[in-house]
Amino acid sequence: MWLYLVALLALYFLRRWHRERQTVGNLPDKHIFITGCDSGFGHLLAKQLDGRGLRVLATAILDVTRSDSIAAATAWVKGQVGDRGEVRFGSVGGFHRGLL
Repeated sequence: MWLYLVALLALYFLRRWHRERQTVGNLPDKHIFITGCDSGFGHLLAKQLDGRGLRVLATAILDVTRSDSIAAATAWVKGQVGDRGEVRFGSVGGFHRGLL
């Protein structure tokens, strides 16, 4: 019985150690666009990622149901990022992936 408990505890700590070792390189070269940053989860996420070195592009409101709103956001992000990368827009409904 104790052997199972020790093995389970060892697996838990091994998994935790493995997850903490996973990193993304060159964070200062990466951009992330987050909507809903006025409060709540979006605000906390923007602060956390900024603290880790990512370049955070944040907005409080984006109407993802209107294509003109998404086009305006895309143009703004393209102006900030330039030709340095790929842009992914995420929302509750899913992700939109595309090159600018």
